Amino acid sequence: MTNPTNDCYWMSHALRLAERGFYTARPNPRVGCVIVKDHQLIAEGWHYRAGEAHAEAHALRSAGDLARNATAYVTLEPCSHTGKTGPCAHALVTAGIARVVYAMQDPNPLVAGRGLQILRDAGIEVVGPVLEESARQLNSGFIKRMEKKLPYVRCKLAMSLDGRTAMADGKSQWITGAAARSDVQQLRAQSGAIVTGVDTLIQDDASFTLRESELHLKNAKDIVGLPPLRVLLDSKQRLAEDAKFFQIPSPILLVHALTDSVKKYPDWIELISLPNEDQKIDLGKLLGLLADRQINDLLVEAGPTLAGSFLSAGLIDELIIYMAPKLMGNLARPLFELPLKELNSAVDLQIVDVRAVGKDWRIVARPLIKQTPP
Repeated sequence: MTNPTNDCYWMSHALRLAERGFYTARPNPRVGCVIVKDHQLIAEGWHYRAGEAHAEAHALRSAGDLARNATAYVTLEPCSHTGKTGPCAHALVTAGIARVVYAMQDPNPLVAGRGLQILRDAGIEVVGPVLEESARQLNSGFIKRMEKKLPYVRCKLAMSLDGRTAMADGKSQWITGAAARSDVQQLRAQSGAIVTGVDTLIQDDASFTLRESELHLKNAKDIVGLPPLRVLLDSKQRLAEDAKFFQIPSPILLVHALTDSVKKYPDWIELISLPNEDQKIDLGKLLGLLADRQINDLLVEAGPTLAGSFLSAGLIDELIIYMAPKLMGNLARPLFELPLKELNSAVDLQIVDVRAVGKDWRIVARPLIKQTPP
C-alpha cells in the first residue's frame, strides 16, 4: 500500500543526495536515488559527474541482490536512452525492483515519459510525482534548457545601501565583504558559463575564475577542475590582448559584432560574431547558442549597461543582489542603466529570498516581465 508520508521522507533523502552533484554533474541533471526494503534503507547513490554512473546505477550496484522486490526513489524519471551510460529504466527492471517512486518526469525529449513506461510495461508499480517542486528547483537550468532551449540566467550584482555599484571613476573593489565574495564563487561554480562585458574588464582587469581557497566546499578541488566557460562580450574587440582575463588557459568564448576578427588570441579563445541590426551583440542569439552547447545555468557578472540590456530584453530569470551596509553617494554609478521615464515603466520584481551573508545582505528576486525567445 502506498504511504505518502514514507514516500516524502525517502524522496527528501534522495533529493539531499542529488545535491552532492550540485557543482559537478553539469551538463547533466542532479539526481539522487534511494533503495528501500521493508522500511529500511538498503542503498543510495547520486550522479556526481557527467560521463560517470547515474544515481540509479550507483544505488543498484551497492544494493546487489537486495534490490529485488525493493522500492527505488529517484528524483528524476529514470533515463530510457543510451548516452555515455546505459538506460537506468532497464537497469531497474533487470534488478527486480518492484516499485519506483519518482519526483518529476524528465523534460529531456529523449526520455519524456518513456522511462516510466518501460517500468510500467515490466509490471513495476510507478508512483509520482512526489516533491516535484523541490526537484524542479534543483534542476531549474537543465529543465529550462530542455523545455525552452535556453539556459537559466542569473544576474549577479553588488551595490551599496543606496543602490550604487561603483564610484564615478569606476572603482568598485570591494563593495562587499569576504563572505559575499565566497558566495559569488559558489554561484560561478554552479554555472556552466559566466558572461561579462568588456567595460567591466577594462575597469577591473578581472579574470572571472574559480578560486579553490574561497569556495569553502569539501569537494572544492574537483569543482575547480570543472571551470565554467568564460564568455566575453566585446563587440569591437577593445580589450587588450595582454589583459588578465586572457592569461588563464581555460576556455573563453569571445563574442563580437565585427565582420572579421581584428586581433590574434591564444588558442584557448574561440571567437564568434553575433551582430544584431544595430551592429551590437545579439543577446538572444547568444543564449540560444549557449543552450546548444549544453549550458544549463548562466551567470551574468557585468556592469550597469550590459546588465540593463539583459534585463530590458527580458532575458534574466533571477537577480542576485549583494547589498553592502555603506552609502556611496549620488555621483556613484547605478545598479542598472534603465532609461525609464514613467513609473508605469518600472520593472516589477518578486523577492524570493533575503538573507545575511557575512556583514552584507543577499537579495534574490525574479523579474516579472515576459522573457523574449532568441
